[in-house]
Amino acid sequence: MKKILIANRGEIAVRIARACADYGLGSVAVYADADIDALHVRMADEAWGLGGDRPADTYLHIDKLLDAARKSGADAVHPGYGFLSENAGFARAVIGAGLTWIGPPPEAIERLGDKVEARRLALQVGAPLVQGTPGPVQDVSEVLAFAERHGLPIIIKAAFGGGGRGMKIAWRMDEVEDLYASAVREAMAAFGRGECFVEQFLDRPRHIEAQVLADTHGNVVVLGTRDCSLQRRNQKLVEEAPAPFLTPEQRERIHASARDICAAAGYTSAGTVEFLLSGTGAISFLEVNTRLQVEHPVTEQTTGVDLVVEQFRIAEGLPLRITQTPEPLGHSIEFRINAEDVGRGFLPTPGGVTRFDPPSGPGVRLDTGVQAGSIVPGTFDSLMAKLIVSGSTREQAIARARRALREFRIDGVASVLPFHRAVMEHGDFTNGEALRVHTRWIETDFADTLAAAARAEPLQDTALVRTAIEIDGRRVALGLPAVLLQGLQSAAGSGAPAAAMASSPAAAAEEGAVPAPVAGTVQAWKVAEGDTVAEGDVVAVMEAMKMEMQVIAPRAGRMTGLVATGSYHAAGTPLARVAS
Repeated sequence: MKKILIANRGEIAVRIARACADYGLGSVAVYADADIDALHVRMADEAWGLGGDRPADTYLHIDKLLDAARKSGADAVHPGYGFLSENAGFARAVIGAGLTWIGPPPEAIERLGDKVEARRLALQVGAPLVQGTPGPVQDVSEVLAFAERHGLPIIIKAAFGGGGRGMKIAWRMDEVEDLYASAVREAMAAFGRGECFVEQFLDRPRHIEAQVLADTHGNVVVLGTRDCSLQRRNQKLVEEAPAPFLTPEQRERIHASARDICAAAGYTSAGTVEFLLSGTGAISFLEVNTRLQVEHPVTEQTTGVDLVVEQFRIAEGLPLRITQTPEPLGHSIEFRINAEDVGRGFLPTPGGVTRFDPPSGPGVRLDTGVQAGSIVPGTFDSLMAKLIVSGSTREQAIARARRALREFRIDGVASVLPFHRAVMEHGDFTNGEALRVHTRWIETDFADTLAAAARAEPLQDTALVRTAIEIDGRRVALGLPAVLLQGLQSAAGSGAPAAAMASSPAAAAEEGAVPAPVAGTVQAWKVAEGDTVAEGDVVAVMEAMKMEMQVIAPRAGRMTGLVATGSYHAAGTPLARVAS
């Protein structure tokens, strides 16, 4: 391998570009229109545009990615996480184009990425499991039948993909239908496939995972465990390694099950096997993520192993340099720094980052995809950066985390920093006797009232206007930011500022307007034109930064002026009106 195309964006694309530089490889970035000046684009050796602003038109578009590889002369592809990282079709397309795929073989992705097939394999090797459907359900009636037979709560999960997308927990029978439909929509938006299956849900469990490396010579090693229990909407917020407060027997059961599952699947590259640990000490296999995980840095910090470089070496056919689980080198905690407003229910807040002052000092690592001046688009994930803090003990890591989180300052968009600071003062996480947080701890136990952030400025138009020009007799495609052209038009015309050309969310203040709670796409209407609603009714569902948000009726009345399903709107923009 000489040059790697990074089929991703944000902090993970920056992380891979740095690994390429460390390993002596060239790096090629790709970008959506909104990412033309993103940090990952500037960090790579070269960058190629994908021509579009939606995931389906850019980072999920296989033909465009392969065309960028061809034009750039890349001879290998690293998919990062999310997007196409667990797509066997993409892996086959990369291999079919004569490129090196930096990841597991397509057959292993299919076998383990299919959550139902992964369950069957886990059963074969003797891994612990809760009850689940034998395959993807065909419709909501099968979900209801499973719930009646095995009881509530149940969890509806996308059969393909990961990262918490397409995952819904039903606690009441009357919410099953809506949650199933929501899971299918999220799965389709995130992975291009909507199949879902159902499992019993363990209430208040911890989320434990094992990091695996496997080479093409038959070596499979578990590097250690992580605890990822602090989650919001099934999205992890805080992770640590090694997973604390496990008995030696629990740790060994997790290690052995992870190793056996990956060996039986013929797995190679980096992968993660996830488990739930109930309050009674019972362990249940959850799924296998056939890719690099967001939280991989805490394993790197506690093992001294560069997981991305190891992926490069495995893709080149080299054997693992480590053949047994190492003793942990201290303790490490990762904080996901998302553009979300914790005071408004972790509402995604795209916009411009006006200040980004990260911490430093002993034990501090920062993996970031933004800096001051960056734009956080509303069409992609809300993750801006990851703060990783390490110490010789868990207690020292917590002390350093408190200091680092106090130092961290971000302006322009809301962030989850206030939540992280509160967690580091909460006894459920910091006590030295047991970890009392669980996967629904934020919703059920976290009582701190955190202030809402200042409203972000409306996101400027990030689209590119494309045209063709001739340079020295050669036709060249040129893309110019639309906001730049608006500014030129404004300067040549009335002299009004370019920002005035954008629609103002203040229009939402009109009486009876149903405002968009977040910048995003209208996924589905729950009502029709002319329907009568009550104040507080859910009238629509929006998707923003890969998460679904409910749209609420501000008063009772008759619905009018519904915008089109699939249309994109800024936060505060009227989506409909409720006539009295």
